[in-house]
Amino acid sequence: MQVILLERVAKLGQMGEVVKVKDGYARNFLLPQGKALRASEDNIKSFEGRKAQLEAQNLETRKEAEAVSAKLDGQTFIVIRSASDAGALYGSVTPRDAADAAAAEGFTVDRKQIVLTRPIKDLGLHAVEVVLHPEVSATINLNVARSAEEAQLQASGKSIQELAAEAEAEANFEIAELFDEIGAANEGGEDL
Repeated sequence: MQVILLERVAKLGQMGEVVKVKDGYARNFLLPQGKALRASEDNIKSFEGRKAQLEAQNLETRKEAEAVSAKLDGQTFIVIRSASDAGALYGSVTPRDAADAAAAEGFTVDRKQIVLTRPIKDLGLHAVEVVLHPEVSATINLNVARSAEEAQLQASGKSIQELAAEAEAEANFEIAELFDEIGAANEGGEDL
């Protein structure tokens, strides 16, 4: 099916282009979302008359998205989840969780705007892309932790595995010290 794009669509084309797409993609996504029109002669003439208005509207929404992107880009949001000692989450962090974390900090982000390249299934800092406009995107960081204190430690640059290794080394040192003290006491002449 031939359609006229009413806005830029990723991996498809720019506004005003006539492109050929599969019928299901046009009927189920492009046409209902208002992203395209069927490429009939009447629609092409209608589009030419509305083109200036659509370009102005696109420019305005792009400027708004760029302003939001300037504030949002590089922000870090904390997501508290339960996880195993090894740092594996019980479940995963979804786009809805990321949108809720941003909303808690005062940013208006829809879950449909958040793009996860892979599922977030472990503790740590994760970069996530937010598409604010077809031509504007921002990158936010999600600090996934078990508690607020752990999130602060992760933000300082320590991973959960490093913290667990430090705690284990400290416990081993304390045990070795305890055995050294017991051994020294036994060598001191005490009979058991």
